[in-house]
Amino acid sequence: MRTIFFGSPEFAVPCLDALHAISEVAAVISQPDRPAGRGLAMRPPAVKARALALGLDVWQPTKVRTADFATRLRALEADVAVVVAYGRILPSAVLEAPRLGCVNVHASLLPRWRGAAPIQWSIVHGDAVTGVTLMQMDEGMDTGPILATESTPIERDDDAASLSARLSAMGAELLRRELPRYVAGKLMPQAQDDAKATIAPLLEKENGRINWDQSATAVHNQIRGMNPWPGAYTILGGRRIKVHRAIPSTLDPEGAQPGEVTALDHEGILVACADGTLEIQELQESGRKRVHARAFTSGRGVAVGDQFTNEGAAS
Repeated sequence: MRTIFFGSPEFAVPCLDALHAISEVAAVISQPDRPAGRGLAMRPPAVKARALALGLDVWQPTKVRTADFATRLRALEADVAVVVAYGRILPSAVLEAPRLGCVNVHASLLPRWRGAAPIQWSIVHGDAVTGVTLMQMDEGMDTGPILATESTPIERDDDAASLSARLSAMGAELLRRELPRYVAGKLMPQAQDDAKATIAPLLEKENGRINWDQSATAVHNQIRGMNPWPGAYTILGGRRIKVHRAIPSTLDPEGAQPGEVTALDHEGILVACADGTLEIQELQESGRKRVHARAFTSGRGVAVGDQFTNEGAAS
């Protein structure tokens, strides 16, 4: 089996390893190196670094919608191309370049959460279950026929980072198991039910702004879904506070306004929501270190009756 791999971030690396184990990888296509870190040094995508370590040929085109790029792909005479979090929409000429086209490993149970950030939005919306989907690609956004799926529960303490790591490993195993069957013609594609589709748009910093006028469970889900990026944050006395860890509390905030600090104890800062109370356990003031809530309160960072708000700049 001769293959091509498209991918860029760390999430895609286990799938590259799986593909390398079961096929001849003719080329690895990844995004160009980009400046990163305080010094803005050029940094390669995680997939590129891994591909070079495996001795694979790496391409980093700045454009994929060119006749030359499609011609180069066809010349590889691959059976199939595998796309995992590559970061660009591929045109039909690229999708049709391999003999059996392109397949995608997507981090949701399609048609739920088509789009760029399925892991984060599944947590934010309180889904009980998610998973990975192996699908045939077409020119739509995650709209192609489904080949195989694998599911997993979303645990109460999962955040986007932990769930991403689990789905990355699951996607690699699904690819290892099912891609040879696809190439052998043993998988029957199943059309998606477009009526059940939901969209997972690209995340922006503003998605991390906490709205206290919702339930404690909803705020908890937002904090988990936005970790590590863009991070859930709130405003306290003009200060931007990032909330790293919190849990819904059973305490009744009767009479308190949403966002009001109702109690302080050795475990956390209790904040009223529209329904229920949230216990903030780890937080970080802008420009300072991440600390446990008791360190923040002992430093007089907050007091009972103070008000967390959703007003203020995101920067």
